[in-house]
Amino acid sequence: MRILIVGAGAVGGYFGGRLAEAGCDVTFLVRPTRAKQLGQDGLRIISPHGDAVLTLKLVSAEEIGTPYDLVFLSVKAYALEAAMNDFAAAVGQETMIFPVLNGMRHIDLLTKRFGEHAVIGGVCQVASEIDDAGRIVQLADFQQLVYGERNGETTPRLQTLDATLQGAGFDARLSTDIMQEMWEKWVQLASLGAITCLMRGTIGEIVAVPGGAELSIDVLNESAAVATACGYKPSEKVLSRHTVAMTAPGSSLTSSMYRDLRKGAPVEADHILGDFIERGSAHGVTTPLLKAAFVNLRVYQDRLPKR
Repeated sequence: MRILIVGAGAVGGYFGGRLAEAGCDVTFLVRPTRAKQLGQDGLRIISPHGDAVLTLKLVSAEEIGTPYDLVFLSVKAYALEAAMNDFAAAVGQETMIFPVLNGMRHIDLLTKRFGEHAVIGGVCQVASEIDDAGRIVQLADFQQLVYGERNGETTPRLQTLDATLQGAGFDARLSTDIMQEMWEKWVQLASLGAITCLMRGTIGEIVAVPGGAELSIDVLNESAAVATACGYKPSEKVLSRHTVAMTAPGSSLTSSMYRDLRKGAPVEADHILGDFIERGSAHGVTTPLLKAAFVNLRVYQDRLPKR
């Protein structure tokens, strides 16, 4: 498969780098600043699964001449509109767009622009960030991509994708219920993002305070209520796992939104929390803790210099 990785950030750079390392036909669509850095230093990965320095095939939006088989999309949600314009020329009639953005709003935007058939469902599980030297640093050892047709069918094109991703240096799994898995991840992201950003601390710091663990569970229950009302009730196994993670004493667990906030960077408040709250409200679900976190983040966001 000819694969176009849109962005060489913490997620796209990590998984795209592993695919390139495994010998897949991978090209990265990057902006000029990142292209210059990658041209000089290569793509550098620091990981418990092995460090790497890779020389990549890079392309700009103006240089895309023919469609790709797969567009792997991992930009931040607030950069999606610009990214769609950049990779539009890479999308042909048989191109699969594999987004691993957070939430669900991106699915609506992508299908409106490129059609229902082009867009598959995707979930990404990785904790990584770009450090001050431009290296991609993996913060924990989990690394997984999950993908599937949004209607649950197992199609030849998804089987081809699955065969391509197997053995590429990370966990890869074809799902027949990808929408449920996307919603379950959204529950986790909304809950963890809300509690760590609202409390400005790690899970360990939050649960060390009297009432902190109970507040974490209350936030998780609000999120689960939204997903349930929207027709995607999280399984007991998933909720139990999230409960353990969000109440673990001494845990250094944080959310990517909290890490972005700590850096003074833009956050995905509208896409992870705002849209989530709106969907719950449409079904009569009240979410006071999620809403408090969302308003808090919007106040922070509105103070940032305009991009």
